[in-house]
Amino acid sequence: MKRMTVDQLRRELADGSKYMNEKITVNGEKFDSKKEAWRYAELLLQEKAGEIHRLRRQVKYELIPKQDGERAAYYIADFVYIEGNQIVVEDCKGYRTDLYRLKRKMMLWRYGIRIRET
Repeated sequence: MKRMTVDQLRRELADGSKYMNEKITVNGEKFDSKKEAWRYAELLLQEKAGEIHRLRRQVKYELIPKQDGERAAYYIADFVYIEGNQIVVEDCKGYRTDLYRLKRKMMLWRYGIRIRET
């Protein structure tokens, strides 16, 4: 896992490096991709400016409960925060898999939450 600061990440992305879904650590926080780390840095700035509140990472939602020998199924949101009076569930996506599309639909059906994709 490559380690870098937020400033190093900004420089690397500004240099035109292609997003390669490489796991990285920025300021001690682990991310699944550079895109996710970059978005977290943006959201931290928005929170500091008072545009959003109560920013959280990797929030777990149960989609299907445990039943008869089967484990529960979950969706894990990249970010959850409050914007105005609305709770926002956000996911950084480079590629939308069939599994992700199914979980997105289940979030809407079960919780009435439409995931914001960035």
